[in-house]
Amino acid sequence: MSVLEEIRVKAKALHRTVILPEGNEERTLKAAQMLVGGGTADVILVEDETSIRTNATRLGVDLTGVQIVDPKTSPKAAEFATLIYEKRKAKGMTPEKAAELSVDPIYFATCMLETGMAHALVTGAVHSTGDMLRPALQILGTAPGCKTVSSMFLMVMPDGKLLGFGDCAIIPDPTVDQLADVAIATAKTYKTLTGIEPAVAMLSFSTKGSAEHDMVTKVREATALAHQKAPELLLDGELQFDAAYVPSVGERKAPGSPVAGKANVFIFPELNAANIGYKLVQRLAGAQAIGPISQGLAKPANDLSRGCSPEDIRDVCCIALLNA
Repeated sequence: MSVLEEIRVKAKALHRTVILPEGNEERTLKAAQMLVGGGTADVILVEDETSIRTNATRLGVDLTGVQIVDPKTSPKAAEFATLIYEKRKAKGMTPEKAAELSVDPIYFATCMLETGMAHALVTGAVHSTGDMLRPALQILGTAPGCKTVSSMFLMVMPDGKLLGFGDCAIIPDPTVDQLADVAIATAKTYKTLTGIEPAVAMLSFSTKGSAEHDMVTKVREATALAHQKAPELLLDGELQFDAAYVPSVGERKAPGSPVAGKANVFIFPELNAANIGYKLVQRLAGAQAIGPISQGLAKPANDLSRGCSPEDIRDVCCIALLNA
């Protein structure tokens, strides 16, 4: 059984509820039918109800068992306008602007998630990452003990080995605090999805003092901070990738390291390296890149690639529900 098949099985056993605020979008409708028809999860589609039903009929999608909520006709809109205003009034939010946002499908769906009407939210088939993150940060906020929203990719190697890469999608140049948060969050997400104990490598162009530079210092300080925040976590740095991944190189470059040569979670020092790194592994090694998987929010709200398929949406929903 592949890791994605295992994730689907785990999500089905939990049978939680996911909100899809792009409810009238073709791939989203098909994913909703897969999730509900397969008994994997309950689905709430948020958008104009007429357009949802019209598009479903045109596509031959069966919406039996799928809940539809139209923000513009929902009695919850007034309650959510108050929620948005209270959350953001210190930042200049007005009641009028809050009322306008409360009927926006993504803001409305985020308020549904915040008030416990579902376990997770997934969007981004037609909207940008910022369209998802903005209401998520404003309404959900970050998880306890975490100030950083980041992402990770689960890399499925051709030999079946599972690796976690973070952060490959959100923070261009993380601070020491952010890098430590990314390491802890990525390790947690990796274990949730795979069941494998994480061994975290804080990557750099230096291994244990082989080079000196401000960029290396940042990784060292983030490593120390991550140890302080999560002392139970198996984590080490700074390590070059070969020292982190190849046992013989790890023994030679970082003798005595608990992680060198056996890392399965890799934390990149900044977004250039991270984005290039995961795509190199994906394209040259033939790995499957599952993600980006959002992490660090108080409740699971996840982005999609705008090139996603209905199957991709289904799988990201399953991942988000496991993270609930």
